[in-house]
Amino acid sequence: MHSLTGLLPIGVFLIAHLITNSTLVWGAFNSRVSAYASDPEERGIASFQEEVSFINGMPFLLLIEITLWVSIAFHSILGVYYATRGKQNLEHYRYGGNLRYTLQRVTGYVGILFIFYHVATLRWGWSWLVPGGTQWSHHYAASTLAACVQGGWDGITTAGVAVSVFYFVGVSMLVFHFANGLWTSAITWGLTVSAPAQKRWGYVCAVVGIGLMGMAWASIYAAVTIDPRDAVLVEQRMPGAEHADPPIGAARSHASKD
Repeated sequence: MHSLTGLLPIGVFLIAHLITNSTLVWGAFNSRVSAYASDPEERGIASFQEEVSFINGMPFLLLIEITLWVSIAFHSILGVYYATRGKQNLEHYRYGGNLRYTLQRVTGYVGILFIFYHVATLRWGWSWLVPGGTQWSHHYAASTLAACVQGGWDGITTAGVAVSVFYFVGVSMLVFHFANGLWTSAITWGLTVSAPAQKRWGYVCAVVGIGLMGMAWASIYAAVTIDPRDAVLVEQRMPGAEHADPPIGAARSHASKD
């Protein structure tokens, strides 16, 4: 059950989450949003907003979130129990498998903290944990995400750099935790019994991990580099924006910019 909850639904959600966030980059090639965006960066912003609006309009979204949180709680609590009972002996046995064993536990600890911060600030609205106090809005997804990560609406701040680094480390560790857990789960379930089978499956998991890591890093890069004020202008053209007021910080920044 521990490995199963790590794959379903947590692993599936991680993959879907990274695919959605990385639309900030690969959405530049999405011609479907050309009516709202004129250049590649704007198409990325519009594509991301389109995906976020679709997710927030899904039926039974609350049930999906409850299922996800129950799975995360079960996987985390049992994972901490396993990690605290295991013995770390990397200083005596410095081979690859033992290193992955240690990293799996370390990334689990950091991953729990990162998930809590990420959800608390961008889902629960704990803006007091966000430099600049920006509150994320699913109607203005890219602009408020960028402002949260950058630490404000007027360019990245020192606190924003700290948040961006934390995002980079946290997401990287979650991707490793999933990819390595994907490899070990096959052993747990008796699917890769022999050493050659484990090696072949290891190559597959490495490819999956590299692909997810690329999407994760691309998402963070886009969130750090886009201008949140320009992103607001794109989002205001999108369907649904007429039902939500623009972020307060964005309106104030636009006024000072003009």
